[in-house]
Amino acid sequence: MTRDPVQEPEPEQEPAGPSPDGLRPTGLPTVLGWAVAGTVVGWAVHPVCDRLGVVPPLVSAAQPLALLLLAAILGYVAWVTHRAVHVRRERLEAHQAVNRLVLARASALVAALVTGGYVGYALSWIGDSAELADDRMVRSFLAAGCALGAVVAGLLLERACRVRDDPDPPPRI
Repeated sequence: MTRDPVQEPEPEQEPAGPSPDGLRPTGLPTVLGWAVAGTVVGWAVHPVCDRLGVVPPLVSAAQPLALLLLAAILGYVAWVTHRAVHVRRERLEAHQAVNRLVLARASALVAALVTGGYVGYALSWIGDSAELADDRMVRSFLAAGCALGAVVAGLLLERACRVRDDPDPPPRI
């Protein structure tokens, strides 16, 4: 016999609380996994473009500068957050803390993917006799360095969002 969900609703269950371990910081294996995936994709761009008869993309000066700007912004937010939470012992509002944590984690993972992509693209030009191969390789490594800075800044922001356990938590009402 089937149950009609309109007539017989399921009994309400208590929502599951946070996991006993809490939210864990982004681990090095996760960051390295994203970087390796980016390296594979970045390395494949050059051969795929050659097989399709398309000119491989150039790395302009704006790309490393944009990644450097991202790293600087993340670093500044990490510094401000660290000073507020750990030095002055201020409490961030819940939505601020969550927003910064999401920004930190997403930026660290995407920047790791981009770092790997630029490293892979640069490695694909080693030994190539194309006219702009050296230029592509140098700019790709430069962009990878700036993206790595964004990875570090994202991880620092994530660390700045961590708070210590309160020894005397407020009573539940």
